[in-house]
Amino acid sequence: MRQNGFRAEEIDTGRPHPARIYDYLLGGKDNYEVDRAAGDRLAAAAPEVRIGVQANRDFMRRAVRYVVGGGVRQILDIGTGLPTSPNVHEIARQVAPDVRVAYVDNDPIVNVHANALLTGAGATGVVLGDLRDPQAVVDNPEVRRVIDFDQPVALLLVAVLHFLTDAEKPEQIVATLRDALPAGSFLVLSHATGDFADRSGAQAVYTNATATLNLRSHGAVERFFDGFELVDPGLAQVPFWRPDAPPATKPGEIGFYGGVARKAR
Repeated sequence: MRQNGFRAEEIDTGRPHPARIYDYLLGGKDNYEVDRAAGDRLAAAAPEVRIGVQANRDFMRRAVRYVVGGGVRQILDIGTGLPTSPNVHEIARQVAPDVRVAYVDNDPIVNVHANALLTGAGATGVVLGDLRDPQAVVDNPEVRRVIDFDQPVALLLVAVLHFLTDAEKPEQIVATLRDALPAGSFLVLSHATGDFADRSGAQAVYTNATATLNLRSHGAVERFFDGFELVDPGLAQVPFWRPDAPPATKPGEIGFYGGVARKAR
């Protein structure tokens, strides 16, 4: 399986990688100077980015609790990024200890860190895989070991689709994954947007990264949910998706949309 569109041995750490930039913005330590420099430029271009990535992660936590609380017992997390506690399996197992989680990412460094962290974590799997080849992800033996596609699955595509260009046909990629899921499954998705501010400067930071940043409108993000039924409140800015407490930010301050949807049939 290819990673990021090319062979793993060709991936160099001399260019910033989205997962490591994200880790740096969250305050993590699994990143390089090139990633920290890119993160600082990103924060200069989009001052809300640090609270934005934290709000996105908080959305993921609430969404995972929601789908597991609704009875789902297996999660396929594609574009998982570098491990940041609590991880998806930790959040899910606070609700139901028998949840199984398959993590997929295209960065070998993420793969190494995740494998080290998840040693002895029970029914979890870590796969080096590429979202651009969704059928290969679905067919991967390690994914199949953890995930039974005859039973409902929660598919997590959190802050990952905006690293795919339109030419890479992200809607078709999501449709391929959707078609592999049985009825009763869920899609948890978040995506960066430029709807509330000019973020061309933020996009420029990713020009020399291993993936570009492709901001999309509310309507474009909502189309990823075709074939699913959005649960209330629909596609919303992430701080306003079923918040545990009144959001600390105002509408329009965070450039991330998030939503959860169920596959009815």
